[in-house]
Amino acid sequence: MSVLRMLYLLLAVWGAIHPMYYFVQWFQENGWDIMAMVDAWHVNVAASGLVWDLTISAIALTIWIIAEVTTRRNWGALIAIPATFCIGVSCGLPLYLFLRSAPVR
Repeated sequence: MSVLRMLYLLLAVWGAIHPMYYFVQWFQENGWDIMAMVDAWHVNVAASGLVWDLTISAIALTIWIIAEVTTRRNWGALIAIPATFCIGVSCGLPLYLFLRSAPVR
């Protein structure tokens, strides 16, 4: 495995674990109510701006993944889409780059 692929994989794992730590901590303190978390994301205009920035990035990444997967026929790389929306762009993007950079058979 190349150094670059290993870096992508490490970033994907970090991008999954680090944000989840904060999400789980928030849920433990405030209850497991997803709508309460969405409300917390919009507590002020700076937070709302960040939410929209990440949402637009996630949509752009999803479009790119779908376009590339249909061209390259690498159907397994579609797993990066739920990773993006269930965990975050910090996991989905490096995961897709890891999967995309696999050697061609």
